[in-house]
Amino acid sequence: MNSARPIRKAVFPVAGLGTRFLPATKAIPKEMLPVVDKPLIQYAVEESLAAGIRTLIFVTNRNKHAISDHFDAAPEIEAKLEQQGKAKLLERIRGIIPDGAAAVFVTQENALGLGHAVLCAESVVGDEPFAVVLADDLIFDPDRGALAQLADLHRKTGASILGVEAVPPEATRKYGVVGVEEDAAGHQRVRAIVEKPEPEDAPSNLGVVGRYILAPAIFEHLRQTESGVGGEIQLTDAIAAMMVDSPVLACAFEGRRYDCGSRRGFLRATIDYALAHQDLREDLLAHLASRAEAGEA
Repeated sequence: MNSARPIRKAVFPVAGLGTRFLPATKAIPKEMLPVVDKPLIQYAVEESLAAGIRTLIFVTNRNKHAISDHFDAAPEIEAKLEQQGKAKLLERIRGIIPDGAAAVFVTQENALGLGHAVLCAESVVGDEPFAVVLADDLIFDPDRGALAQLADLHRKTGASILGVEAVPPEATRKYGVVGVEEDAAGHQRVRAIVEKPEPEDAPSNLGVVGRYILAPAIFEHLRQTESGVGGEIQLTDAIAAMMVDSPVLACAFEGRRYDCGSRRGFLRATIDYALAHQDLREDLLAHLASRAEAGEA
């Protein structure tokens, strides 16, 4: 268990329609919605790079050109910024994907669920453990990053790792929910995982959120997984099958998660991330205070 292979590749399922943000997402992928000055997908990529990821695998659909455009070079913009002497902004544009990292785009022909999206990446992932990162789960942890925490636990144990957090009992129907027990090493071994259970059927209040490290064995289980909840191929069903023979641990990561797949979560993230920008903080606080005093908050 001490010979865990490093996590070098991350899969970003970005083929969804983002219907909760229509009409904004009619032409713009939800992963490209900006939180202050960067799109959601860039935050997910930066977190992954900080965890040692060097191959970024985007599972997209044929209409989401904005994502590939964002991570491609932009010679016209770069030339203009260079001409204007805007060195810092130029550095930010050129550094979206640093040297030594590569972006690969895979098309998901049919919207058959998260499990199917992950399976679409098999040819690029190959026979090695890998991460899955859902961009609309934005996690703020300036010290290490959530994915790095999962990668550390994988490095120590060699197990597949699921990022989890406690959710209100009434919210279990929105998540895959795990039942865990502590093993001899003090880790939380997953003993049950159920997709979107009713509160009375949930094995605990630990919801799986958008961070995973998975053994390559997951691909064979995904191929054998039949359509589940919502008529989709559920990643949780394949994980449940895999953990019969392969250890799966839960990691209650440090950091604050924002569900940016919802409007409320997206707005909260935008406010909190803006407050973290020193050049915006005072003005925003003053604005919010004035709205509160006027009874408009």
